[in-house]
Amino acid sequence: LRAHAVDMNGNKVENPIDLYIYVIDMNDNRPEFINQVYNGSVDEGSKPGTYVMTVTANDADDATTANGMVRYRIVTQTPQSPSQNMFTINSETGDIVTVAAGLDREKVQQYIVIVQATDMEGNLNYGLSNTATAIITVTDVNDNPPEFTTSTVKQPQKAVRTSVVIIRDLTGVSSRNWGGMGPPHQPMHSHFSFSQPREKIQHFAAAVDYEMNRAFMLTVMVSNQAPLASGIQMSFQSTAGVTISVTDVNEAPYFPTNHKLIRLEEGVPTGTVLTTFSAVDPDRFMQQAVRYSKLSDPANWLNINATNGQITTAAVLDRESDYIKNNVYEATFLAADNGIPPASGTGTLQIYLIDINDNAPELLPKEAQICEKPNLNVINITAADADIDPNVGPFVFELPSVPSAVRKNWTISRLNGDYAQLSLRIMYLEAGVYDVPIIVTDSGNPPLYNTSVIKVKVCPCDENGDCTTIGAVAAAGLGTGAIIAILICIIILLTMVLLFVVWMKRREKERHTKQLLIDPEDDVRDNILKYDEEGGGEEDQDYDLSQLQQPETMDHVLNKTPGVRRVDERPIGAEPQYPIRPVIPHPGDIGDFINEGLRAADNDPTAPPYDSLLVFDYEGSGSTAGSVSSLNSSSSGDQDYDYLNDWGPRFKKLADMYGGGEED
Repeated sequence: LRAHAVDMNGNKVENPIDLYIYVIDMNDNRPEFINQVYNGSVDEGSKPGTYVMTVTANDADDATTANGMVRYRIVTQTPQSPSQNMFTINSETGDIVTVAAGLDREKVQQYIVIVQATDMEGNLNYGLSNTATAIITVTDVNDNPPEFTTSTVKQPQKAVRTSVVIIRDLTGVSSRNWGGMGPPHQPMHSHFSFSQPREKIQHFAAAVDYEMNRAFMLTVMVSNQAPLASGIQMSFQSTAGVTISVTDVNEAPYFPTNHKLIRLEEGVPTGTVLTTFSAVDPDRFMQQAVRYSKLSDPANWLNINATNGQITTAAVLDRESDYIKNNVYEATFLAADNGIPPASGTGTLQIYLIDINDNAPELLPKEAQICEKPNLNVINITAADADIDPNVGPFVFELPSVPSAVRKNWTISRLNGDYAQLSLRIMYLEAGVYDVPIIVTDSGNPPLYNTSVIKVKVCPCDENGDCTTIGAVAAAGLGTGAIIAILICIIILLTMVLLFVVWMKRREKERHTKQLLIDPEDDVRDNILKYDEEGGGEEDQDYDLSQLQQPETMDHVLNKTPGVRRVDERPIGAEPQYPIRPVIPHPGDIGDFINEGLRAADNDPTAPPYDSLLVFDYEGSGSTAGSVSSLNSSSSGDQDYDYLNDWGPRFKKLADMYGGGEED
């Protein structure tokens, strides 16, 4: 670190000084092997002390201290044969060497050794450790000569490179010391040859045929390519006579010409005989019949005669079909015999189709755009033809004579054999979409032509020759007058909708502001009045009404804490004075009576607050109204009902019924 001394103002008061901090190493890192798996090899029969491999582990701690000093040791060895300590390791360098004799590849081909690396100079109590695996392969040496195991072999006919085990060598197959061979530069027979030296089998170099040879007699000598290891007192070669018998099997029919190629023009009619695709059965000593069938015919264009293999067309062959690749159509056929077991062979027929001029050219592109004034841009046109040369270009582009407006408005100029230019002939053409017919003729024999229509959008253009926004709309087929008419219709429609909304709002406002003289619910004229049911008469009056009356004693109320009271109890204190309805009401008194009752209820301090549950079980100590039991429907009496005429039209019916008795 570099330290600086400054005063309160930041001025240097002394020169800087360097402070050095030395970090003392601690043993906090395990040894790490460079590889988790090491592969090595050693020859079998090696003497003790033979070097095998080296394993290396690194420790990140200080190598000058015990923290970074690594020591190696072998933990386990698998298998422990012929000794459990076949190898040892140098504790400092990690070199693994053999420590015991008896390495035999024919008994143990591989050893797996677990190696441990420990720091702190190998102290297992304080050091940190890690392990790795060492795989030691015992390599082969030539310590076993070859031997023959059989002298008679039965071989099916037509077998090629069939394995025949005739040599036994205890030396490893993967070693150059195993392979046997005959005398050099002397082939055994035209049908047979030995395999590679490291394989212990014999191969047939060529197929044998029962119909040609039924048995072969061979004299075979075998020897090691490499000399025997020192100290082996045995002959390095062996000789034997081998008899190979050939057994007859059912051989599959085969097509002598496979693949068979034929050439013909496309478009031949259905049922045309193309060729005969027949197979040969090699079994001369068996009386067998061969039958044919289709194995693969992608377009289903062909038929084959099941008995003689004659190929005919089932449909018209088209060179432009998707099933044609490079002008070639390919089909596969099957030839099967009736042997035991049945055998079959396949053959491929390739048909090269010669092109004929059977496709008229098509104009490209189908749509284009051009300015309404000439000399600004042109339309490049070409043609596409499914045929191939010479039935394609050069093409001839021309305008038809009918309708006459086509040649009047448009012109075509030739660029080359495949391209031409379409442009305006007149100085101005109204914007819109025009269908321009063009006749395109190819160069086939005979030539084919096609009248194609190109949709040309004519529009006003800017100085760069591009269609303007208004021009694009006009080119869509709508003139200026049509666009203006559409806009006027839209404005009229929106105005009608707006007027309808305003009228609806005004009508709604008038309906809410109109005050009715009589509430519809109180209007009894021409209305059916519904009276709620009040029970089942006298049978429904068996109730204990004492529960609804105020208890006589008030002790439970007087003993309550002030401020706590049930809303269904009679309040203690002065009750509000509600107005008493007069016995003979006057029409003007009804409104005053209702207003006085409302005012008294609003000023009642004992009433529950608004929007709360009101309990009406308390009915007071008595009713100010008289008993209604004296009312009856008799017309006798001296009651005067003439005052009903003064109550207005709502009581006119009652006044007519009860008033004016003297007149009746």
